[in-house]
Amino acid sequence: MKIYNTMTRKKEEFVPLVPGEVKMYSCGPTVYNYFHIGNARPFIVFDILRNYLEYRGYKVTFVQNFTDVDDKIIRKAKEEGITEKEVADKYIEEYFKDAEGLGIKKADYHPRVTELIPDIIEVIKKIQDRGFAYEVDGDVYFDTAKYKEYGKLSKQDMEELEAGARIEVGEQKKNPMDFALWKKQKPGEPAWDSPWGLGRPGWHIECSAMAMKYLGETIDIHSGGQDLIFPHHENEIAQSEAATGKPFARYWMHNGFINVNNEKMSKSQGNFFTVRDISESYDLEVVRLFMISSHYRSPINFSKDLLDSTKNSLERLYIAKNNLLHLMGNAEDKEENEDDRAFRNRLLTYKDRFIEAMDDDLNTADAVSVIFDLVRDINSNINENSPKTIIKSAYDMFIELTSVLRIVNKEEESLDDEIERLIEERQKARKEKNWALADKIRDDLKNRGIILEDTPQGVKWRRI
Repeated sequence: MKIYNTMTRKKEEFVPLVPGEVKMYSCGPTVYNYFHIGNARPFIVFDILRNYLEYRGYKVTFVQNFTDVDDKIIRKAKEEGITEKEVADKYIEEYFKDAEGLGIKKADYHPRVTELIPDIIEVIKKIQDRGFAYEVDGDVYFDTAKYKEYGKLSKQDMEELEAGARIEVGEQKKNPMDFALWKKQKPGEPAWDSPWGLGRPGWHIECSAMAMKYLGETIDIHSGGQDLIFPHHENEIAQSEAATGKPFARYWMHNGFINVNNEKMSKSQGNFFTVRDISESYDLEVVRLFMISSHYRSPINFSKDLLDSTKNSLERLYIAKNNLLHLMGNAEDKEENEDDRAFRNRLLTYKDRFIEAMDDDLNTADAVSVIFDLVRDINSNINENSPKTIIKSAYDMFIELTSVLRIVNKEEESLDDEIERLIEERQKARKEKNWALADKIRDDLKNRGIILEDTPQGVKWRRI
């Protein structure tokens, strides 16, 4: 498998530190609200990466954190008149609801900042003891001038970085690029005791401490959105390697941005959507398929038209799955002929093509295309006269490939129930001589692969 490594700006053969094992860390949400569709992309992409690595036989240990103390959480708590913990608890619970809807598995560890304060303090002490940090009146800063490789991930040198940096009011840094490892308590803020007095961790240090605690001092893959390359991941590298003297992560993976209706997503533009907003109009499995229908490093445009198109594509996959289930339930056990055997041999080529796509820097777009090619082949060559053995082989291959991407995993009954409901609506429309509505329902079902037949015994339906 080859992975595009942001550190080297090229695709590299993926070779884990320990053969057969992968240690993987992905940045999670700051839990002060529902997460938006921009957040959803890395959550989905790196869930699939983990799933694919497991499919290929690796033992994966996956960590995704929750930032549960932060300026935004503190503000939210004051606005709602509740504690910071109550804000975090609420939105962690809501995160898991939306993540489940998107088909995202839980990580092996979901550490929270507030639960690892002692570990974070220990890492800061190591950085300070090795001469890479300094204290000013209860604040502790990382000294970027001491870390000579600062900027190696974002490919910027210190002069370029300093040109765009500034010192905030109240900060007493030596250098504009220095960043806070520990923040002195301000009135009304949550705080913990430390060697530097009451305070709380800076944002960047939490991920270093969490990765080290659960995965060790050097990990295989660190991932997140493209917006995290600088300063968050740049700072993680500096402080982690300053603390240990070892490389922090061997492969850095970052997904591309999401635009909404061809514009940058922002609240001020009125084009900012949470996953919870989208779930009111679409099954979240549609969002998952939409996200993986493009390569993860490419920017993608999010719009209602594209979601509607993806919804139709997902329905085609469900129709294919349910057709196979229907055929298997009625097929006879009989000997395979030459055409059947040729089809069986072709099935293996789809698996090979799927793996080839996924091995090429997690190219889910091509992998999805392979699945649709498989479906077209199945629709052309599998029917009620096919042997049960060949139908089952086609079904097994379809399930194997879609399961890697964690799509098309709902039960068939929901689709059957919907079809029956639409048939009843059509019958009612016919009785009321509302021919336009009756024809529309028939045409809509036909577009979804369902053919209605009006017979003396009533309406029957079948899948194409």
